[in-house]
Amino acid sequence: MSAPVFNESIPSGGNPLEIDVNAPYVGLEYHYTYLVFCGFIVWLIIPGIGLLYGGLARRKSALTLLFQSLMVAAVTTFQWMFWGYTLAYSRTAGPFIGDMANFGLKNVMAAPSPGSAVIPEIVFCLYQLLFCACTVQIVVGGAFERGRIVPSLVFGFFWATIVYCPIACWTWNPNGWLFKLPSLDFAGGGPAFVLGKRKHVGDPSHGRPHNTTLVFLGTVLIWFGWFGFNGGSALNASVRAMVAAFNTNTAASTGVLGWVMVDYIKHGRKFSVVGACEGAIAGLVGITPAAGYVEPWLAAVIGFITAVVCALLQNLNDWMHIDKGMDVFKLHGIGGMVGSFLTGLFATSKISALDGVTIASGAIDGVGIQVGRQFAEITAISAYSFLVSCALFYILKFIPGMHLRIAEEAERDGIDMDQFFEEQIGDWGVFDEFNKRSRVLAISAPGTPPVEDVVVPMDGAGKKD
Repeated sequence: MSAPVFNESIPSGGNPLEIDVNAPYVGLEYHYTYLVFCGFIVWLIIPGIGLLYGGLARRKSALTLLFQSLMVAAVTTFQWMFWGYTLAYSRTAGPFIGDMANFGLKNVMAAPSPGSAVIPEIVFCLYQLLFCACTVQIVVGGAFERGRIVPSLVFGFFWATIVYCPIACWTWNPNGWLFKLPSLDFAGGGPAFVLGKRKHVGDPSHGRPHNTTLVFLGTVLIWFGWFGFNGGSALNASVRAMVAAFNTNTAASTGVLGWVMVDYIKHGRKFSVVGACEGAIAGLVGITPAAGYVEPWLAAVIGFITAVVCALLQNLNDWMHIDKGMDVFKLHGIGGMVGSFLTGLFATSKISALDGVTIASGAIDGVGIQVGRQFAEITAISAYSFLVSCALFYILKFIPGMHLRIAEEAERDGIDMDQFFEEQIGDWGVFDEFNKRSRVLAISAPGTPPVEDVVVPMDGAGKKD
């Protein structure tokens, strides 16, 4: 069955009280059902990132990162419905950013989407919203253990508006300048630089993950969600989408192998669970721009190379004199650059054509200029996102009430205690550790229990029996 055609006179797809808006998609239901399913599993990346970041952080900051993952999703959803979607995907967009044609999701309903005619626009809107939410969460994570929650959420709203949406328009909107170049991007550093390093004088736990199990669980959810991230980016249920999903798993697996190999050699035949998890994420990031363009064996090469490159840059934070415990730039920045470059080398038309529509080739097909196009994409996106992100942080830094960094004393004791009601911590052992200032420091008399065994009453809601 042929795909429905967008009608400018009825941009919403029609009044459901007068016509059957489902009729144009009869026989095509499997396409949008598949994409809705992909969107649902992409959502799992959101708690996955929260668990990953919570496990990598020190225990006294883990709660903040879990809470922040849900809050970022909520704020980004509002931003997307308010004006994010129209800035990125309006049909009347310019080469750099969209207009207000779909402000407040006006007319975003049953008409064929701008990304694919076989899916309704509301399905496309939901799917792309989840991309935005995951990206904002990754970026905001760069301020972990020293950034206040409210300013971080405000930053996330405006970062999505002035960084993510324009770049999405450049890359995926048919009117975007990178889309027309074309650069090949199948699925798509400021915070730490501006906030400065964490205070960790005398803290032996600095830089060490407090819960490797959470890191592992978060990685598993991210890996699973990435099947939807890449597998749905064909925007149809074609063979190309299935190849993209296969390539996703392949690259993540070889990413694990690459990172573990580097750790095994570097650390004297020792293994690292966290290293294996970082390798999987590096592989996922590396294959994202290439998933629907390369053969499975080349996907394996991309995952392996990306992970090895990222693993060899373990001292990147020291070289750049920044403190980014979540390795946002190393994994997602460097990993994305490597993946984009390798896409220019390995993209082949016989894979991209599996959806029956797309023809795209790289150097392996004799189109060497595609490597230069990928460099143009890397340079433009990297420069724009870094400079605008830093500018946004500096602006917020000087707005009353929007100072980003918590006080040094609060950072020492733990951002969780500074940002949450004490009742919500729920673990009195953790509460005692975080609230050391409330303890009574006494010298035990002969015959009395040691100080650490003495139960000290707390005031208010923190009272112990």
